[in-house]
Amino acid sequence: MNQPLAHIHPDAKIAEDVKIEPFAWIGADVEIGSGTWVGPNAAIMDGARIGRDCKIFPGAVISAIPQDLKYDNETTYCIIGDRTTVRESATVNKGTLANGQTVVGSDCLLMAFTHVAHDCVVGNHVIMANAATLAGHITVGDWAIIGGLAAASQFCRIGAHVMISGGALINKDIPPFVKTGTKYPVTYAGVNSIGLMRRGFSKNRIKDIQDIYRVIYSVGMNVTQAVLYIKENIPVTADREAILEFIESSKIGIMKNSNLSEEI
Repeated sequence: MNQPLAHIHPDAKIAEDVKIEPFAWIGADVEIGSGTWVGPNAAIMDGARIGRDCKIFPGAVISAIPQDLKYDNETTYCIIGDRTTVRESATVNKGTLANGQTVVGSDCLLMAFTHVAHDCVVGNHVIMANAATLAGHITVGDWAIIGGLAAASQFCRIGAHVMISGGALINKDIPPFVKTGTKYPVTYAGVNSIGLMRRGFSKNRIKDIQDIYRVIYSVGMNVTQAVLYIKENIPVTADREAILEFIESSKIGIMKNSNLSEEI
């Protein structure tokens, strides 16, 4: 860990085998787990809690203060799970008093120039491609993929196993298991069947998910009607319940479908 050309505050709690490259900057209220690598010119600021076996590339900034004018130097945190990679010039801000912390899970990949704003909660196995941006208070489910240059406005939710197209502008909740188009506002583009197959979903399971979204997006019902129809006509499964819970708990509404309706 000894690196004379890096700034390492003596109060920082850093595992013995952490490797820190020249010109990295590490603040006082920082914890870094075993096996993590911190690249040159990376900045790990107060409130950072970084797990095991992470890789923090040059120019990345972890736990800078929020870009929120309400923030007044309260003690808040930025938590990064295990085996997560943060590439060049990516930024993950700490939380505000609203949530107290920003969280990025384990086994994530934040590519170059991505931004995760204050109070976001990003799940495990999430990929954010180059320059993808999350505004404050966004939640992202496990295994979601957010395409390059995509941007999500504050308080949106992105469900598990979602595939967001590059350049998408997200202003509504994106329910689990789906793909988005590139139009604005963002629209439904089908079930993420290839991604689900890669994660071990059976063909029958994927078909059941497709049947649910056909009701929601392709038969001319509004969301309330579609939810009622699904409850009355489609057998209960864990995936069905996850989709319905996500939709019924939405505060800003789910994305729409730009395609023409069909009969059920």
